[in-house]
Amino acid sequence: MLGKMKELVKANDLCVLATVANGKPHCSLMSYLSDEEGREIYMISQKETRKFLSLIENPGVSLLIDTREEKIGEHRGNIKALTVTGEFQLIDDPDKISHIRSRFLKQLPHLSVFIDDPESIIFSIRIKSFQLLDGVKDVFIEVID
Repeated sequence: MLGKMKELVKANDLCVLATVANGKPHCSLMSYLSDEEGREIYMISQKETRKFLSLIENPGVSLLIDTREEKIGEHRGNIKALTVTGEFQLIDDPDKISHIRSRFLKQLPHLSVFIDDPESIIFSIRIKSFQLLDGVKDVFIEVID
């Protein structure tokens, strides 16, 4: 099941990022890329946004990745919803940042103005666990660390 969960991460590039700061939750729709192993997720944010300041204050996050766009109408009962629990990490390796930036520009070119903004920063979410809801009642949990 872990392989199926990682494939869902790698097959998508849009998620909902949930953060908490000052005891208040906040959700953000985010574009993302994952590493080849499906253990790390890369995102971009401007440094002064509510989400980024929340990440600095509280690095624990939850992500929701799902297949709702694929399952319309009568197939809605087959939606997969993957909740990812992870930890925010700044990336300090310039070569890694450059590589991720190039991937973003190639795979999500509509974000180029945002990626090139000097106020934007690339960061990662290190995956700690998965919870997959497969359809309306089948739940599977995998802990990574």
